[in-house]
Amino acid sequence: MRDTPPVTDSHILHRRLGHTLPLAVATDGAWLIDQQGKRYLDASGGAAVSCLGHGHPDVLAAMHAQIDRVAYAHTSFFSTEVAEQLADRLVATAPAGTSHAYFVSGGSEAVEAALKMARQYCVEIGQPQRQKFVARRQSYHGNTLGALAVGGNAWRRAQFAPLLIDVEHVSPCYEYRDRRADESAAQYGQRLVQELAETFERLGPENVIGFVAETVVGATSGALTPVPGYLAGVRELCTRHGILLILDEVMCGMGRTGTLHACEAEGVVPDLLVVAKGLGGGYQPIGAVLAQKPIVDAFERGSGLFQHGHTYLGHPVACAAALAVQQVIERDDLLTAVRRQGEGLAARLLQALAMHPHVGDLRGRGLFRAIELVADRSTREPFDPALKLHARIKAQAMARGLMVYPMGGTIDGRRGDHVLLAPPFIVSDAELDLLVERLAQAINAALSELPPTQTQTQR
Repeated sequence: MRDTPPVTDSHILHRRLGHTLPLAVATDGAWLIDQQGKRYLDASGGAAVSCLGHGHPDVLAAMHAQIDRVAYAHTSFFSTEVAEQLADRLVATAPAGTSHAYFVSGGSEAVEAALKMARQYCVEIGQPQRQKFVARRQSYHGNTLGALAVGGNAWRRAQFAPLLIDVEHVSPCYEYRDRRADESAAQYGQRLVQELAETFERLGPENVIGFVAETVVGATSGALTPVPGYLAGVRELCTRHGILLILDEVMCGMGRTGTLHACEAEGVVPDLLVVAKGLGGGYQPIGAVLAQKPIVDAFERGSGLFQHGHTYLGHPVACAAALAVQQVIERDDLLTAVRRQGEGLAARLLQALAMHPHVGDLRGRGLFRAIELVADRSTREPFDPALKLHARIKAQAMARGLMVYPMGGTIDGRRGDHVLLAPPFIVSDAELDLLVERLAQAINAALSELPPTQTQTQR
C-alpha cells in the first residue's frame, strides 16, 4: 500500500483532539483495513450504520448508475425517479397508515424534521397552544439543537443547555436498574406509563405536542428493550390526549432488531417514525421521517406546504444507495439472518460473559446487543467514572482488530459503562466467534489496567 500522511498532521478538526487515528484505506465485507494493512472486524457497524457491511457490489453499482443519470437536482425544482421509488417502497413496508416519506441527510436532521412536522401539525389543526415535547432521560436523538433538547444524554447536553428548548423528561425504560423486586416486568411498564400520564396532566395534555422515544434505546444506555406492554400503554395514552407519538428508530430500525421497524415487535404504530442509519447502510448520508396520513392531510388542507427544508433533501445518489440496500435486505432475506445471527450472538455472549464478575447485564434484540459493566454484580455498583473503563475497552478492542461502540454515563450521564454491538446483517458464524473472543479479551485487558482495589472484591 502507498504511504499516507499520519493523522497527527491532519487539518481536520477531529472529534478528539490530539488523538492519533488510523487511516481506513480499504474494506472487505464486515472488515475495514488501515494503511498498515491491519484488519478490523466492524462489530458495531460504525455507529450501527453499516447493515450490509462495506463495499457491497449491488449498492455500489446502483450508486454509479445513478451518478450517470442524475447526480443532483434540488427538490424545489424537481423530484427524481429514484426518490419516488424509494418513497413508494418505504411507505409500502411501513406501519399501517403511513402515507409519505420525507428524506433528509441523517438521523439528527430527521429528528429535527419530525419535531417541526409535529409542531406544524398542531398549528394546522387549530391547536397552536401545543408547545411542549416530552421525552425520556438517558435517550439520544441527535446532536442538532432540537434533537439535543429532546434527548436525555446529559453529557452531550450540558454545555449547550442554555441554547435548548424546554423539554420535559421522564424515566427511561431501564429494567435492569429500575424495576423493583416486588413488581413484574409488565407492572414496571405500567408504572412508567402512569408516570407519563401524571406528567401530561401536570403540563396540561392540551399543551403537549408529542412524546419522543427510541423504540430500543441505542448509544446512551445500550440496547435497552421496552418491557412488555410499555409502548402499547404509551400509545394508548398519547391517542387519548391527541398527543403525537414520535418513535426514533435511527439506530434500532430498518432491520437492526430483526423486524424492518422495531415497533413491529411491540404492536405499536407511531404517528411519526424516524429512520436513518440502516436505511442507507452508510453508503450515502440519508435519513427519513415516515408520516401517518392524517398529518399530511392536515398540511394539504391548511397551508399546503411543510415549512422546512435542506439543500440535500432527497439526494438522488443517496436515494439510489438506500433503495439498493433495502432491495438487498429483502432479496437475501436478511431480516431472518438478523434474527438467527442475533440469537447466535446472544448465546455466545452468554457463554463467554454471563458469569464474568464484572458483567452486570447482557441485553438487546436481533443484532443490537449491549454489555453493561459493573464493579460489583451483587450491588450493581458501577465503576468510578474517572477510570473511563469504556474508553479503555475501546482501545483494547481496536488493538485486537475489533470495532465496538462503548460509552460511559450509562446510568445517569456520569456513572456506568456499557459496550454496544451492532455487527452487519451479513456477519458469519466465524466472525461472531471472533467478535466475542476478542471482546472478552479486550474487557479483561481493560479491567487489568485498573487499580486492584477496583476489581479485587469480585475476583
